[in-house]
Amino acid sequence: MEHYREPLNRHRTEEKEYQYINTNNSSCIDNLDLFVKIEENKIKDICFDGEACAISTSSTSIMIKNLIGKTIEEAQDYIENFEKMLNEEEYNEELLQEAIAYKEIYKQGNRKHCAFLPYEGIKKILNKNNN
Repeated sequence: MEHYREPLNRHRTEEKEYQYINTNNSSCIDNLDLFVKIEENKIKDICFDGEACAISTSSTSIMIKNLIGKTIEEAQDYIENFEKMLNEEEYNEELLQEAIAYKEIYKQGNRKHCAFLPYEGIKKILNKNNN
């Protein structure tokens, strides 16, 4: 709940160094704008803004906390493990840190998308930067 009530880095930026992507869920209110700053193959900063449910907002905040400072490859590994957890596949729990709070979200299938929504946007940005 802490990451929902007081999410990390919830603000917009107009700085040119940031890459922007919008990610949304057409079946609910979730609509997030993500801003990612990558320098020398490392995620230097991520911020976000928009309207979203408690799960999407808190998941975004935890994702930001865990991805800043990681290389693109480390971030992709983290995201892959998060997605495996949501899909009830084998994953590295230690790597996910606080994100394991969503380990039983699979029990509510429609909420999996809420938890993964910010990761969808970040994945697109990382894939674009890893080519």
